[in-house]
Amino acid sequence: YSAYGIPVNHPAIVKGNAGSPYAITDYYDVDPDLAEDVDCRMAEFEALVARARKARLGVIIDFVPNHVARQYASICKPKGVHDLGADDNCNNGFDPQNNFYYCPGNTFEPYLDLYAGTSEPYHEEPAKATGNDHFDHKPGQNDWYETVKLNYGVDYYAGGVGFFNPVPDTWFKMRDILLFWASKGVQGVRCDMAEMVPVDFWRWVIPEVRRQYPDYLFIGEVYNPALYRQYVEAGFTYLYDKVGMYDTLRDITAGGSATRITGAWQSTDDIADHMLYFLENHDEQRIASDFFAGDAFKAIPALVVSTLFRSCPYMHYFAQEYGEKGMDKEGFSGRDGRTTIFDYWSPSTLAHAYQDSADETLTAEQKYLAATYRQLLRLANEEKALREGDTFDLMYVNPGSEGFDPRTNFAFLRKKDNEVMLIVLNFAQEARQLQVCIPGHAFDFFQITEEEVLVTELFSGGKKKVELKKDGVFPISMDANGVRIYKFNVKMEESDIILNEHHKEEFPPAHTAEHLLNQLMVRMFGCERSKNAHVERKKSKMTFVVDHKPTRQEEKEIETEMNRLIELDMPVTYEFVDRDHIPAEVKLDRLPDDASDTLRLVRIGDYDVCPCIGKHVRSTAQIGKFVLLGTNWDEHAHSLRIRFKIVQ
Repeated sequence: YSAYGIPVNHPAIVKGNAGSPYAITDYYDVDPDLAEDVDCRMAEFEALVARARKARLGVIIDFVPNHVARQYASICKPKGVHDLGADDNCNNGFDPQNNFYYCPGNTFEPYLDLYAGTSEPYHEEPAKATGNDHFDHKPGQNDWYETVKLNYGVDYYAGGVGFFNPVPDTWFKMRDILLFWASKGVQGVRCDMAEMVPVDFWRWVIPEVRRQYPDYLFIGEVYNPALYRQYVEAGFTYLYDKVGMYDTLRDITAGGSATRITGAWQSTDDIADHMLYFLENHDEQRIASDFFAGDAFKAIPALVVSTLFRSCPYMHYFAQEYGEKGMDKEGFSGRDGRTTIFDYWSPSTLAHAYQDSADETLTAEQKYLAATYRQLLRLANEEKALREGDTFDLMYVNPGSEGFDPRTNFAFLRKKDNEVMLIVLNFAQEARQLQVCIPGHAFDFFQITEEEVLVTELFSGGKKKVELKKDGVFPISMDANGVRIYKFNVKMEESDIILNEHHKEEFPPAHTAEHLLNQLMVRMFGCERSKNAHVERKKSKMTFVVDHKPTRQEEKEIETEMNRLIELDMPVTYEFVDRDHIPAEVKLDRLPDDASDTLRLVRIGDYDVCPCIGKHVRSTAQIGKFVLLGTNWDEHAHSLRIRFKIVQ
């Protein structure tokens, strides 16, 4: 990008082909790799923020406060801003008003003697201290040798003594950088290695920013649990719970004991609302990699803990929902189970996901995994008890329950108002029949009365009546790596709970095909869904109002496309939502007048969603073959009746 006036960094201090995104070369610039038109990269970023806000999304960026690139030089800094290091006294290893730390009398010696065709080796004299608190001129292979440590007034040469009065120059410079991006509409920052920056700075800068932007988010990467409360007190909205919940869930997914979850949440119970859960990020190995679980489905129970156990946020990493393995040998980082951040690279799963509508490149397993992620994330956001409710850990009372293995099973309750959720997990690799005890203490804690309730399992849509009794048991059938999410209302009459009950016994394959055909006709002819359908085991009929009589070629295309969709083996999933959380693409004009406030949505992959209470197959491949028997055309009404059958 030198043609655009962007300085070139010496290859001896650049990792990989792209360089580390955590070696910032200009705090006031936008990475030109992200731009369509490099000269307009800031305008493009501002347009992105505007589009996001219009879609009711917030934009959070990475803020890297601990270190910068060795050849940091801002070409986009506002008028009057002095660059980092421009006013430093380089003869002092430490000075409270310097921006960097120095090694006077020593020339920097890079780990790799790489010149890559450059006429001169990299030269830095005096050498600056390296970003991972390496305070001499010779960083090693595993040091962050491409970065320089920023000086916040802590004299590490003297054992870490802080000099914060007067306020160090670096504090002002970093505050102004935060305010610059806040003025662009950015609503928060994920603060890289926040604990390597003194907490005194955060106590000062967070109020400075929030004086102008009161709701600004600060998310801190803090690995030492002993420091959590200091950073929360300093004003951080959320902290990574890496050493606590992440490490615990990883260990359990790899074969450790599920009993550890209780200790993990209890250790941060007083600051639970400030914790941020995750299962993957750029520092950690991919779940499906050979270095972690080897199979993305093994982590579904861990995903439920991360998303549904508390009301704190969950951070999702790209391509995780498709089971990205991270087992490519990508260049600088090599084959390590992670996705490189140092090279120009695209995980194949992500590329396939973007291409799939045309190329059908995702496997049935990847589609099913993605559908599971979508369903869990929707539940986390749309179910009041999961979004805002209190949590009750059931592990202390269940070690002796029949079939319940505390090493591989975990169970808890969530409740908000009258809605209660019982969530049961199976980390084991085999199916299991078990019972879950709900103790009297839980009844008292949640003020639940002993009564018979109608329970809905939110993954399958199945219903059953259960007698709630103190210290009674709840029988459950669990799949391998399985999840059960049971919802019931403790103050609602049975007639209010049943969702639009009907007495028709559908043939699930044909009924699922009805959904596909409805969406296919909408897409092919721009019409509405069928207003008149008779779907039966032997033969089915559906009527559509279209703008023209289909040609024989179009009729053949209907049959061909239906069978293509069936062969995609798209997962069929359910979710229960109230009328305030109906997706925009779902129309309710055909619901009966007495339809309940809670509706069941049926999703077929990403292809179709509509409210429905009928029975369906679990995935489209179970439908069988779609055979078009014929059509009837009414020219006056522009009505097309399609007759079909399902052959299994």
